[in-house]
Amino acid sequence: MKIESAVFELSVGLPEQLPPEELPEIAFSGRSNVGKSSLINRLLNRKGLARTSATPGKTATINFYRLDTLRLADLPGYGYAKVSDQEKRRWRNLIEGYLEADRGLCLVVQLLDIRHPPSADDRTMLEYLIGRQLPFIVALTKADKLNKSERVRRLAAFEEEFAAYEGLTVIPFSAVNGEGVEELREILKEAAEG
Repeated sequence: MKIESAVFELSVGLPEQLPPEELPEIAFSGRSNVGKSSLINRLLNRKGLARTSATPGKTATINFYRLDTLRLADLPGYGYAKVSDQEKRRWRNLIEGYLEADRGLCLVVQLLDIRHPPSADDRTMLEYLIGRQLPFIVALTKADKLNKSERVRRLAAFEEEFAAYEGLTVIPFSAVNGEGVEELREILKEAAEG
């Protein structure tokens, strides 16, 4: 997996626009504004490849990034974005259309904000991934925003909140200081290689 080969490939707004399956794919899922685009930029050592915004709901399409032996899919965020119900339904149909398509999806990286307990939408997504038997890991974003005692408290809470999910891989991650980057890159590489 040569991260320096990463390029933006295309944006897709409808399930019928999905590109043909050519490479193993890894999808990034999470609430609006959880840091999916920032995580992708940090993983790929590129500041502006995936567009970021402080406004929730800016990623309204699935954005695909192509590497030499892998394709990354940045899914629209779910949750509290201030968009119409019709737009939220379109996003849901797009995400479900992607996740349920017969593709080379080898891993979903489910992002959760380390500062907060999983929302009802987060739990629904985790149950969906389990129900569809999709392989996934959890990246706890914004790890740099907690002091040491807050971090210990939140990690203990997550351990309790995730007690029902046996064998779940959870990685604290920071796009600011790079925590978790190498570990996540290694997991992505292993997933892509099968």
